[in-house]
Amino acid sequence: MKNNKVVLAFSGGLDTSYCVKYLKHEKQLEIHSAIVNTGGFSKSELEEIEEKAISLGVINHIALEQTEAYYNHIIKYLIFGNVLKNNTYPLSVSAERIYQAIALAKYAKEVKASYIAHGSTGAGNDQIRFDLIFQLIAPEIEIITPIRDQQLSRKEEIEYLASHGVAIDWKKAQYSINKGLWGTSVGGAETLTSHQTLPEEAYPSQLVATETTTLKIEFEKGEICGIDDKKMDPVSAIQTLENIANKYAIGRDVHVGDTIIGIKGRVGFEAAAANIIIKAHHTLEKHTLSKWQLHWKEQLGSWYGMFIHESQYFEPVMRNIETFLQDSQANVTGTVSVELHPYRFVVQGITSDHDLMTSDFGEYGESNKNWSGDDVKGFTKIIANSMQIFKHVNTEL
Repeated sequence: MKNNKVVLAFSGGLDTSYCVKYLKHEKQLEIHSAIVNTGGFSKSELEEIEEKAISLGVINHIALEQTEAYYNHIIKYLIFGNVLKNNTYPLSVSAERIYQAIALAKYAKEVKASYIAHGSTGAGNDQIRFDLIFQLIAPEIEIITPIRDQQLSRKEEIEYLASHGVAIDWKKAQYSINKGLWGTSVGGAETLTSHQTLPEEAYPSQLVATETTTLKIEFEKGEICGIDDKKMDPVSAIQTLENIANKYAIGRDVHVGDTIIGIKGRVGFEAAAANIIIKAHHTLEKHTLSKWQLHWKEQLGSWYGMFIHESQYFEPVMRNIETFLQDSQANVTGTVSVELHPYRFVVQGITSDHDLMTSDFGEYGESNKNWSGDDVKGFTKIIANSMQIFKHVNTEL
């Protein structure tokens, strides 16, 4: 037998605020709202969101803390794989939505809700990410999606809320902001076009630091473990780096990509820590991994990012790829120096006990200590064999 209990994924933004009023007044449901913290909210921000949810009319509200789990099960592998979707986007929201959906589905089962609701539109990726995870973990719970089903514009949502006594500042509501440990996405009217860029004020972090500074970022077996000689757990290190680097407005960009539903989409984002960590980590790997380790990591990292983006987290091959990525990090230990400037950063270099450049075999472009010129002549002749044979047989080429 169904009850009238619904768990609503609530962020405090326009879409989920609309959902509260709609589910209460149009569906007469008992609303239990929940926000999944994946590292994007402070304690005071979570308290503010709870107050808003209660004021809108939910029965109760809960913050589900998942930051550590999110790092351990997804972000860690995005770093190992140096994942940047289309060489640009660190999958800030793509990865986050998966873990939020997992936590929400488990909570809905725990409170024995008959319904679970989210505020995704019908034209984006998030609707599929939430729906798919909900169906896999809690197939017995019915999914409600008011924004998608009614095809509402943001102005229509604001008008509906106004009719129920809720005033929304359109200037603030015109940008959709999603904060998480691995970055913040920014969507607005400009990202619906192919030629406009987001204005400076659309980004949550503003440029306030202009003096050049250099940081030392430490990695142990591929995981960030310290900044400037201060040891930290990975989550604390990411948050510390983000607080330092976002003051330089580093990590801003606009991602253009193919959505799961087959249309092109644009989204702005700021991800200072993610961009710096991925670049620093990749640089350290270039010094400590073999040519073929780097080659296959690039292939599998790209596939891993694609499957995360496409909400294929529970596809069994993902566990196989994670095993490979984890194993590849055995020697990825060292320190990377990064120089911060307004709007950009520069990786200066690395130090590592596993640095393959420090071997006694030779110095690139300078000296060879383990082979002679005659060795190279013979080596080159053998390499040319297959191409010479092909050219000899195919004389027209």
